[in-house]
Amino acid sequence: MIVDVVTLFPEIFDSFASVSFIGKALQSGKLTLRRKSPREFGLGKHQSVDDTPYGGGAGMVMRVDVMVNCLDSLDDIAVPAHRVLLSPQGRRFDQTMAATFAKAPRLVLVCGRYEGFDDRIGKYVDEEVSLGDFVLTGGEVAAMAIIETCARLLPGVLGNASSAHDESHCPEAGGLLEYPQYTRPVEFRGEQVPDVLQGGNHAHIEKWRREQALTRTRDRRPDLFEAYTLKAKS
Repeated sequence: MIVDVVTLFPEIFDSFASVSFIGKALQSGKLTLRRKSPREFGLGKHQSVDDTPYGGGAGMVMRVDVMVNCLDSLDDIAVPAHRVLLSPQGRRFDQTMAATFAKAPRLVLVCGRYEGFDDRIGKYVDEEVSLGDFVLTGGEVAAMAIIETCARLLPGVLGNASSAHDESHCPEAGGLLEYPQYTRPVEFRGEQVPDVLQGGNHAHIEKWRREQALTRTRDRRPDLFEAYTLKAKS
């Protein structure tokens, strides 16, 4: 999978790309990360990438001509790209979307700054995506979150392939929250690891885990529980 990131601050991704399983995925060739700054296509001696908004208002707006020239420059390889504009006005990113993105041969993540983009850029991307109902200073944090979520779904990136199928929000598990996990010590300050997990009966363990996932989702995320219940009835 190839990921292109359009960002005014490509250096932010240096440490992100060098550690943990992202670094290993890059070293193994399962993931390729390219970074491109719109500043390379900026105008004038200051390589300007933004300008004042028509109609007035606070802040600056990223220019459509500069951004599109930057995007077009990434088509130097003959790999189809899915272009994603990172914006608080976009569709909310979730695990199902991550699974779809992870199947794309190339993903282009466009990070904004200032007061956002000239609205005409919408014609040059495939969709707008947001991490949630809040505003960040730029799209770099969102891009990292999306890259990490997608990369761990790539075959061979995680040490145990089944890990991604037992997690919270996993479509294969119905989008429920994950069941509680325990490890040593068996007792800590009066709290014990549940007996069923120590018994070795895998059928009982699976049943307990399923019940716990349902209960936890119902109590902590009733919206997810309702969606699961409605889907189960359909």
